[in-house]
Amino acid sequence: MNERLLQFIWQFQYFNKQRLTTSQGESLQILKPGAWNHHQGPDFSEATIRIGDTTWVGNIEIHILSSDWYKHRHAGDKHYANIILHVVWEEDTPVYDANGYPFPCFVLQQQVPKHLLQRYAQMMESHVTLPCHSFLPALPELSWIAWKERLAAERLERRSERALALYRQSNGHWEEVFWWMLSANFGIHVNANLFQSVAQSLPLTLIARHRNRLDQLEALLLGQANLLSASYTDIHAVLLQKEHVFLTKKYGLQPVNCQPAFLRMRPAAFPTVRLAQLAMLISHSGHLFSQVKELEHLATARKLFTVTAGDYWNDHYRFDHLTVCRPKQLGIKMIENILINTVIPVLFACGSYEKEERYKDKAVQWLSQLPPEQNKLTENWKQLHVPNESALDSQALIELTNHYCTHKRCLDCAVGNSILKS
Repeated sequence: MNERLLQFIWQFQYFNKQRLTTSQGESLQILKPGAWNHHQGPDFSEATIRIGDTTWVGNIEIHILSSDWYKHRHAGDKHYANIILHVVWEEDTPVYDANGYPFPCFVLQQQVPKHLLQRYAQMMESHVTLPCHSFLPALPELSWIAWKERLAAERLERRSERALALYRQSNGHWEEVFWWMLSANFGIHVNANLFQSVAQSLPLTLIARHRNRLDQLEALLLGQANLLSASYTDIHAVLLQKEHVFLTKKYGLQPVNCQPAFLRMRPAAFPTVRLAQLAMLISHSGHLFSQVKELEHLATARKLFTVTAGDYWNDHYRFDHLTVCRPKQLGIKMIENILINTVIPVLFACGSYEKEERYKDKAVQWLSQLPPEQNKLTENWKQLHVPNESALDSQALIELTNHYCTHKRCLDCAVGNSILKS
């Protein structure tokens, strides 16, 4: 038994409420269990109970053992002066108020259904990723839809925090935030930090001056990413090196203190290719985030990010390595990845900060229209008959796994609640 489980049982009244009595033998009726208090003070506030013929309004404190009242030093604490009922799992000692009168005490141990305790123990003792796997799907379809919508909103709020932190770092410039996060997204996981550092070393005001020169954009991005420091024979590579040397002197640039990674990576995702695609995107689109905010349809957003790297990259993945001719167009999956992991979170963060509900609504709408992400995590849920039909679903399931299941927050989860009360 733990105190959080007791709070859960009291909050939802998951116990036998027939012919209740206090440990002092007086009849007890729970008219209102109170509001769970997440801050300092009693566990539940504004509760209403009837003891004997008297109705009481006040606070409820919950402990495993009644002696925890003294162990937690509540005696004499003004925050606990208005306790009308002490709810415990086991009463091992009487507890008295400041005037020496015993607190009314209610013992839960014999009132809680055994199946609830057994199911909770089973989930807490599980060693698999999804502790409730043997009970799934657990929720009816409509309840799953509502729960996933809430989880997706939680994930958007969580991811907005990063965008808002960057917004403060950029001195209130959403275009700059979008540029930084978009660049990190182009680097995927392995080169994300490098790509963001490159973007932060190249302010948008600087980038804007060279939008009409693709070779200079490539020189800036590849040079800042330490991809132009070797000795090359390709004419294009030599040209970019010269441009980067010139631009470095002109703007006083310093390449980032990080080396790009190529190991165990598909050639199409090489940092050289991704930065060349990013350069082409910049050359085609000014004020990208302003455009995103005004777009109405997801299809238009997809089109905005459909770019192909410059001609040199048709038969190259790296400098000085000729390959079969294949234009390096940004793939559909990568575009969807950018929409899910950059466009939608920044749009949602901007809507939250500026109190523009239309941006937030559009972010959620686009998330529901995008196809679901497919990975090992979402496959686990699918095998347990939990649908994954859109990016909203997959983002919700990622949030559920990473921030509920992994930490065994079953008491805070709609699925866990359903399993325990059924």
